[in-house]
Amino acid sequence: MESMLAAVLHQPGGAENLVLEERSIPVSVGDHVLIKVKAFGLNRSELMTRKGLSPEVSFPRVLGIECVGEVEEDPSGEFKKGQKVAAFMGGMGRDFDGSYAQYCLVPKSIIQPFISNLSWDKLGAIPEMFQTVYGSLHLALKIHKGEVILIRGGTSSIGMLAIKLAKLHGLTVLATTRNPSKKELLAVNGADHVLIDDGSLVSKVKRLYPNGVTKTLELIGATTLKDSLDCTAPFGTVCMTGMLSEQWSINDFAPMEYIPATVNLTIYDSGQIRVEKEHFQQFILDLEAGRIELSLNRTFNLKDIKEAHLTMESNAGAGKIVVLTN
Repeated sequence: MESMLAAVLHQPGGAENLVLEERSIPVSVGDHVLIKVKAFGLNRSELMTRKGLSPEVSFPRVLGIECVGEVEEDPSGEFKKGQKVAAFMGGMGRDFDGSYAQYCLVPKSIIQPFISNLSWDKLGAIPEMFQTVYGSLHLALKIHKGEVILIRGGTSSIGMLAIKLAKLHGLTVLATTRNPSKKELLAVNGADHVLIDDGSLVSKVKRLYPNGVTKTLELIGATTLKDSLDCTAPFGTVCMTGMLSEQWSINDFAPMEYIPATVNLTIYDSGQIRVEKEHFQQFILDLEAGRIELSLNRTFNLKDIKEAHLTMESNAGAGKIVVLTN
């Protein structure tokens, strides 16, 4: 039986627990498609799973909630061998083995075909980053031209792309970073105002916009959510999408005290609602035409997965980290 390389997590812990092993290539059956993985992006949720902060995940497990590659085998015949596809969050790397491998077997329901001449390192950055940003801005926040948006966690890969897409749609953007040395990075990326986030932004935001911002994209998570709600104007909306703080829940949550009157609170989770495939293909076309530019951090090889995780964990640089499998 043919074999492949996979990064296997036998038990949660540090990056050193990711072990490169030779495994049998999975066999495609039923409504599952075998993908020859070309590249995948790293995600903070994978870091949390690696640390043992995803209690529903059993081990050993191959992590990885997204990938791009080519169809190796589809028993149904819907996808052709060699066809370019992306796989999105929907149990990958959590309920079943994911993309930290040269091949992965995934349900047909989480696959989207696409056409592109972009290199695999660029394509590998796109699936979940695009889904999350587009879904947060358009499906959850329902942004409109002329609005003011606060993007909290602006130097993350999601934050960097959110700034660009918000500007492209005519919004004024406030973006945050905890690191003063990254202010210029956010300004160059398109932010109209850059705020240093010390955990409390209300006074800084309301010096600029006394009533608060129209929309807020919360990427830090539960630790700053209350402050983000307070930064948002009446009838505005906060979307909690990210958990850079690695905190899932809020202790002693009292909605009547926590949420300001008339401010809306929602979330976006690409595992629950997926952006329609035509928007994904259009995003790729926009990249190819130079209308949008990706913010990439570093590219690693699968054999360097431990170093890739350490880079993500250290918050070094900004933008998406991509891993190639060849």
